[in-house]
Amino acid sequence: MQTEAASKAAGRAVSRVANGFEYTFPAIRGVQAGREFYASMCPLRLIPKIFLFDEDDLSAELRAQRVLNKGRLPALARYILDNPEDYVFSALTASVDGDMVFESQGAEGAAHRTGQLRIPMDARFLINDGQHRRAAIELALKENPDLGDETIAVVFFHDTGLARSQQMFADLNRHAVRPARSIGVLYDHRDVNAQITRTLTERSAIFKGFVEMEKSTLSARSRKLFTLSALYFGNLSLLQGLELKQEEAGRLAQSFWEVMDAALPEWAMVRDKQLSAQEMRRDFIHSHGIALHALGRIGNSLLRESTKATAWKKRLAPLKHVDWSRANADWEGRAIVGGRVSKSHQNVTLTVNYLRKHLGLELSPEEQRVEDAYLRGEA
Repeated sequence: MQTEAASKAAGRAVSRVANGFEYTFPAIRGVQAGREFYASMCPLRLIPKIFLFDEDDLSAELRAQRVLNKGRLPALARYILDNPEDYVFSALTASVDGDMVFESQGAEGAAHRTGQLRIPMDARFLINDGQHRRAAIELALKENPDLGDETIAVVFFHDTGLARSQQMFADLNRHAVRPARSIGVLYDHRDVNAQITRTLTERSAIFKGFVEMEKSTLSARSRKLFTLSALYFGNLSLLQGLELKQEEAGRLAQSFWEVMDAALPEWAMVRDKQLSAQEMRRDFIHSHGIALHALGRIGNSLLRESTKATAWKKRLAPLKHVDWSRANADWEGRAIVGGRVSKSHQNVTLTVNYLRKHLGLELSPEEQRVEDAYLRGEA
């Protein structure tokens, strides 16, 4: 929850709104590229009221932001609402088209850098970075207005025109790099499937020491056999729709991969040092993400019928007869495209179809549609 100081700061900003003259924010003054800017805190309830978007109907060259992707908003809003005790949002960055007056607390040192930032209420606030956070906050406040007293950091810059705002957007996003999916799984303590997957890497002899925990791709010389993200999606497809408690789901996942390990002898050969991980990845496809995902989907369809081991383990036995080598021409166009393993949704489905045929399982209507297109040469 917000601190007493933050609460008082929010109150000061709101009181100025009520007086009808200006917004007043406690702020810290800084300098970048010879220009002053100000960092402050803003109550969430003010965010939708004072921060604007570029008009969506303007052409790209006349805007300083990308068009809002409304499809992202429900998940962002749900994140706030579902995690009221520990959600985290980074600062918004905004340009202010209007006068900004900074009143410092003193003439020297820290006192000169801290004070109050006064902005007229008729000034225009344009978000340079954080438009989806702003929209998600607005959506979350409609469901839980009590969030309005919490605060978010805001960095204010002087608006010196469209060209400068566009350049700020380009600069703020120029070096932004989305973290690898594997490290996201490693650090995610809310996602139950991430917890199950991490536990497997710690306790299962199949995966312990053979999973790359940070990167989502393996270099040619890597001694790892799987990536954490590939195992995560394999478990996600395996456990999807099953109403199980976390411990039960974890045990079931471990049991499933042990059955897969028995059917895929090359995995054990790597552990026994009869085959190197590099050779395994080079010559076979069943340690790649597409195979784990496809195997998970096969397992899920059987587990939906019955979670009793005697029911599903026997039906998976024919997998030991599948030729997983890259030399198998059947994989071309299904799991391999142009000599490279493909992880596209269509290729995952085509791989699932291939495995279902080996197991004598029926295809779903969607799987049949993808299979028919492949056989017609349209895939």
